[in-house]
Formats: sequence, structure tokens, C-alpha cells
Amino acid sequence: MYILKNALKSISRSKGRNILIGIIVVVISISSCITLSIKNAAAKAEEQGLESLSITAQISLDRQKIMKKAQTDGTDMRELMGNYSELPINELKKFAASDYVKDFYYTMTSSIDANGDLKPVNTNTSSSTNSNNNNNSNRQFPNNGREIPGGMGNQGDFTITGYSSEDAMTNFINGTCKITDGEMFDVNKSDMVCIVNDDLATFNGLKVGDKITLANPNVDTETYEYTIVGIYKNSNSDSTNNNGMRFSTAMDPANQIYTSYNTLKSVIDKSAASATTETDKETGRTNTTALRNQVLGTYVFPDIASYEAFKTNAKIMGLPEYYTINSTDVTNYEQSLVPLKNLSSFATYFLLIVLAVGGMILIVFNIFNIRERKYEVGVLTAIGMKKGKVAIQFVTEIFLVTLIAIIIGTSAGAIVSVPTANKLLDSQVAAQQVQLQQQDRNFGRASFNNQQESRSNGVMPNGFRNQTISYINHVDAIIDIKVVGELLGIGILLTIISSSVAVIFVLRYEPLKILSERA
Repeated sequence: MYILKNALKSISRSKGRNILIGIIVVVISISSCITLSIKNAAAKAEEQGLESLSITAQISLDRQKIMKKAQTDGTDMRELMGNYSELPINELKKFAASDYVKDFYYTMTSSIDANGDLKPVNTNTSSSTNSNNNNNSNRQFPNNGREIPGGMGNQGDFTITGYSSEDAMTNFINGTCKITDGEMFDVNKSDMVCIVNDDLATFNGLKVGDKITLANPNVDTETYEYTIVGIYKNSNSDSTNNNGMRFSTAMDPANQIYTSYNTLKSVIDKSAASATTETDKETGRTNTTALRNQVLGTYVFPDIASYEAFKTNAKIMGLPEYYTINSTDVTNYEQSLVPLKNLSSFATYFLLIVLAVGGMILIVFNIFNIRERKYEVGVLTAIGMKKGKVAIQFVTEIFLVTLIAIIIGTSAGAIVSVPTANKLLDSQVAAQQVQLQQQDRNFGRASFNNQQESRSNGVMPNGFRNQTISYINHVDAIIDIKVVGELLGIGILLTIISSSVAVIFVLRYEPLKILSERA
């Protein structure tokens, strides 16, 4: 108690010096308060976001690992790649039996040609011989599908997709696509019905109930007739068409035809049954006229923990080493956190700099303080007070000043932390968008119409697909118990650092020598 009373008296006697020290600590505590609240908010945002994130994932061929093996073993890359292909649907279903999987659905996609009077919508000005006289808004008649290198057959005018479940139709679930006329097909049937884009319907004068005939791009005489049961609108069609060049009309959203998996599977099976095959004598590759198709299975997980556990469990269930599990949802979410993580890293470095500079200033202040009070130390030790208690008194003085300053700084920091954090986060988001726009310019995509506008809305055109990144641009940088505890720890740290010099000086001073020098 005596030490505390003496410390309070000493603080009151040196008000100017202690106020100056307090101001320094207040500045440090406000800066620390803002940086700690940003880091805390960033951690909470990431944790809560992952907990509420609906995670889907796919199993795909890990071509990077195959390339690495080919380089390591010195084997032919094409030969090694020929030994592996995407897993068939029956294999994908096997892994869906895992306890970590909440749901499983799949799609089949194929490229198919127009037949008869049906014409695909084309907004690619480069495919027309009169491209100099047309702009992006003109609808043109494309050339026939071109051959895909590698014996993969011809590229058709349309992309047709078959869905196993309505859960697989994510564009309709999130509202990007909506039925505007007619109805959705039954995903459980194989009754040769489909839905078409409203642009395609308008371009060809189609309506619900009309029949369209589609053909195998490899065999003109192999045709399939579908009945249109619905017409849908894709809200991303216009912006997508204007943002980049397309290598074929099949990539245009207007030329996307949707049907059930069972319907498309029956068409694929019929095409395979009637196909002719031949083997290339030079390469040994077998070519077929059957419709090419790709099956994509999607696994749904209740949370991130189940997704991570499934990646391990799938290996146990027999997933070959050259296949990988990846989630676009997790990847996109991690990309949305980039500005927030950058801000959190910046806050960490800033905090370290503030503590280092602040600690050095406080040490200098205390060196001058102890030299000024050298005679006081001599008197106290001469009357019988132990050096340890004298040192504790100096530490107590510094701690009290620091504690009061931290309380003031925390109160001020609580007020300014939220607007400051969000202002800094806005700057990070803007910087990230500028960086992505620069990448577009590097790839020659900046000249297309509405490119920067689409970027600012999170649309990332890359020629083949669009990804939407919704950056986290707001955090609740609230001062909670954790932040207060961290600030208290910083106060104790500053006290130890700044008072360490005082303790060393006190322990080294000899009281009789101090008094004799003063006399």
C-alpha cells in the first residue's frame, strides 16, 4: 500500500511528464485498438463465412500431377494422359456414399449441331466475313462447327446440358435464369423435351410446344427431335456477350439448351450404338463419330469440416492418386477474402511498428526520468527501503499511467475503429479490383465493352466462363473482451519494456555515493 501511495504522489508531482507519456500511450493504444479490432473482425468474418457457406465440390483429373510424373519418369506425356480419363458416373456415385456428403447430383454436357431451319444466335463479330460492318449487338449466322484438334470430333452450334436434379440447376436456384414461358422439364424422365433461351427462341421464332431438330456434328444424318416445354431468360446473357470474344457459338449463353440427364443420356447411348470407329495408324488413337459428352458430378457438404474430411475419406475409399477434389465455392470465398486478409496483414505490420517505435520513445523518457530522480532513489534506499521496492515503485508509476492511457485510448479506439476499418477495407477492395483490371489489360481483354463495369461488379470474364467474386467490403470491428484483453497485454508489455531501464538503473545505484555527489 505504501508503494502505491508513494507512486500516486510521484505521479501528481510530475504531471507534465506523465501527461506526455500518457499521450504517447494513448496514441499507441488507439492504433493498437484499431489494428486488433481489424484482425479480430477478419478472423470472425472468415470463420462465420465458412460456417454459413454451402460447399459443393467436384472430383477431376489432376493433370498437373500427371505432368510432374511424366517429367520425373521421362515418360511420354500424351501416352500417360491417354491412360487416364474423367471418372464415369458410376465411380462418382461410389464416393457419394461417404458419410460426409450431404447430397450428390450430376450433369452431362454435349456439343450438338443445328439442323433444318434452326439457327444459333451469334454475337461474335470475328466469325463473319462482314465483321467490319457489324457491331456486337448484331445477330449473325455462324459458320459450321469446326473440327476439334486431337480427333475429338466437330464442335457443334449448341451446348446441351442434362441435369439429374433441380439442385444441379444452380443458375435457376440463384435467380440468374428464370422460366418466362412454359414450364420446367421433369428431371426424372427421358421424354425428349427441353427448354431454350429466350434469345434463341426470338431469333428463330420459336414458342412453347414447337419441335426443334438437332444433329450430331460428326454425322449430319444423325438427328434428334426435341419438344420445347419452356423458355428461360438468362440475366447474364447480355453482359457476357459484350465482354469478350467467343471461339464458337456453343459458348454463347443464348445457345444453351437444357434437358434432363436421362434424356441426354438416352441420346448419347443411341449415338454410341450407331457410331462408326476407326483407328489412326500413326497415333494409334481410336476416333468415333459418336456424340462427345462430359459428366460432372457435384458433391454437397454441410460445412467446411465435412469437405476437408471428405478429401481424406475419398482416398481411403479408393480415389486414385491422379484425381483431385476441389471446390469452386471455397476458392471463390477465399478470393473474396483477399482484400480483408491484406488489410489484416497490413494491420499486423503496422501494430508491430507502432509498438516498436512507442516502446523506444517510452524507454528514452524513462531514462531521463530516472536520471532526474537519482537523488530520490538515493534517499529512499538510504532510509532503509530495499532497491527492489524502489524499482517496484517506478514500475507501478509507469503501469498506472499506462493503464489510464489505455482506458482512454480504448474508448477512443472503439469509436473510430469501425469507420476506419471499413474505409481501409474499401481501399483494399479498390486496389484488388485495379489489379484484376490490369491483368485483363495484360491479356488483351480491356478493350471490350463494359469490361471495367463488369469487373467492378465482380464479373470476371476469361473467354470461356464467368466467375463472380463478391468481395467482403464491410466488417464489424467491434471492441470485445478479446481485444480488451490483448490491449491490456500490450499495456503490460509496454510497462515491462519501458520500466526495465528504470529497474536496471535503480539496482545499479549506490545510495551513499548518490548522496555524497549531491552534497
